Amino acid sequence: MKYAIIAAGEGSRLQQEGVALPKPLVKLRGEAMIDRLLRIFRNNGAEEIVVIVNSLNPLTEQHLRELQAQGLADDVRLVVKTTPSSMHSFAELAPYLGDGPFCLTTVDTIFRETEFADYIRHFQQTALDGCMAVTDYIDDESPLYVATNDNLRITGFHDRCENDRFISGGIYLLRPNALQTLDRCLREGRSRMRNFQRALVEDGLQLEAWPFSKILDVDHASDIEKAEAFLAEGSEDNRFSEKDN
Repeated sequence: MKYAIIAAGEGSRLQQEGVALPKPLVKLRGEAMIDRLLRIFRNNGAEEIVVIVNSLNPLTEQHLRELQAQGLADDVRLVVKTTPSSMHSFAELAPYLGDGPFCLTTVDTIFRETEFADYIRHFQQTALDGCMAVTDYIDDESPLYVATNDNLRITGFHDRCENDRFISGGIYLLRPNALQTLDRCLREGRSRMRNFQRALVEDGLQLEAWPFSKILDVDHASDIEKAEAFLAEGSEDNRFSEKDN
């Protein structure tokens, strides 16, 4: 399976709040967020990891280039481009994702590694068009609510809660047919990943919700402390488990 990371945001809110590093390089428990995702994806069978970074802040690109030069990121395909939205960033990654199932996320999604591994294994055993990470933990300025039936099949996405139990966690497992929907969104002038998700439902793709106990986004300086506290809980130290020894 291929993995893809959208790391092309400007991180302006963090900068305004005094965080000097670009968001992908912000460290949580001593590990840059982008390095954490690269490690987790490799632990879950990544064939290739496609990453988009913007051209406005060269530090993230420099970091990844240095890893490649050291032979530590030979599995990373790097795209450097500034885009108007996360959906447009996804479109820049799409040409490299059309030959099989893939996992897409933004660089600041923070989740439990064991739950992520279960999520990947589950999708690999299904024939569904997509499996979307969801959570009932809501700590987001503008959550996207996910409507499901009793079998956790997704029936819609809402900007406001309509008796919905879950919100989107910003991690997507998809098959290549989802890229046809992405093309349609771009032709119609749509933007934002939430509108792409709505279009998947419109196009009749079979999507399942996969609950995580908690997924955090790092949008503000205060979120860094929250994320570190969350990762310190439970078994997050499994990066030092037997499989890594």
